[in-house]
Amino acid sequence: MSAEDLENYETDMELQLYREYRDVVGLFRYVIETERRFYLTNEYNLEVRNAGGDVFFEITMSDAWVWDMYRPQRLVKNVKVVTFKDVNIEELAKSDLQIPSGG
Repeated sequence: MSAEDLENYETDMELQLYREYRDVVGLFRYVIETERRFYLTNEYNLEVRNAGGDVFFEITMSDAWVWDMYRPQRLVKNVKVVTFKDVNIEELAKSDLQIPSGG
């Protein structure tokens, strides 16, 4: 496989992922972003924890969609994420759910 073939494959995978996101975003209420992943979910629990002076975040979600083009199944029944970096959680307004046409 050439470098160009690999680049074309990754471009196609990203386009498929965007299309899937566009199709499912209206089903979810929250966007959760960590340093490694991007999630859509309707329910979550965020716990701030301390261990030996280090602060970390533990996020649990149910029925989540994961932005990851290498996962064969992006809808996940239960997710538990532990991260040492900031977590961004936003509630989607209905106007945020409108995807621009022509894409």
